[in-house]
Amino acid sequence: MRRPLIGITAYLEAARWGAWVREAVLSPHAYARAVEKAGGAPVVLPPMSPYAAVDYVRGLDGLILAGGAPVDPTLYGEARDPRAEEPQAHRDRFEMALAEAAIKGNLPFLAVSRGMHLVNVVQDGTLIPWLPEAVAHDRHATPRHVVSVSVSSMLGKAIGDHAEVTGPHQQALKRLGTGLLAVAWGEDQIVEGIELQGHRFGVGVQWHPERDADNRLIEALVDAARP
Repeated sequence: MRRPLIGITAYLEAARWGAWVREAVLSPHAYARAVEKAGGAPVVLPPMSPYAAVDYVRGLDGLILAGGAPVDPTLYGEARDPRAEEPQAHRDRFEMALAEAAIKGNLPFLAVSRGMHLVNVVQDGTLIPWLPEAVAHDRHATPRHVVSVSVSSMLGKAIGDHAEVTGPHQQALKRLGTGLLAVAWGEDQIVEGIELQGHRFGVGVQWHPERDADNRLIEALVDAARP
């Protein structure tokens, strides 16, 4: 049986190898390793023209919208906080088109950290540009924390009613986008997981499941993506 092709979005950054310094398409190896371990075939997607998004979606069985720089706050009507990392417009343009095509095409997807924020913005939701100020604590900056999960959700069926996860973050969801349900929460009720109603497998999480030994969420994506 053919292994499902799982696309993974990537950075475009300056990189050095040998005497060369060039722009390179970069993806943390943990994503590809987790997909392969789950029985999928990972494919790294360079952030190219938004017009390529529909073709990518037609050729893939599943998609991971990976973590990275904050989504540009002007895309959801907020000013950029100077404490936040600089947005990357080329990734925003490409990955928003990719997310829209995946949603329209019912392609199974897992949106990780920045990816979850991107899906929320695509669905006309908003974000908190600087979370520590909004919640008056910095516990979301810690490497590990516990989340509660709705057991009836796709996420809950994959990982159970709670999990200790890896994922410090400085932005978070504010107003949920159209068709999205909150399905996981931190101890202060900040949304840590969402899913898209009526979609074959449309899940977003605030943390980084590819970094954990527990690979059940990536396995659930790959299972949903099987042809």
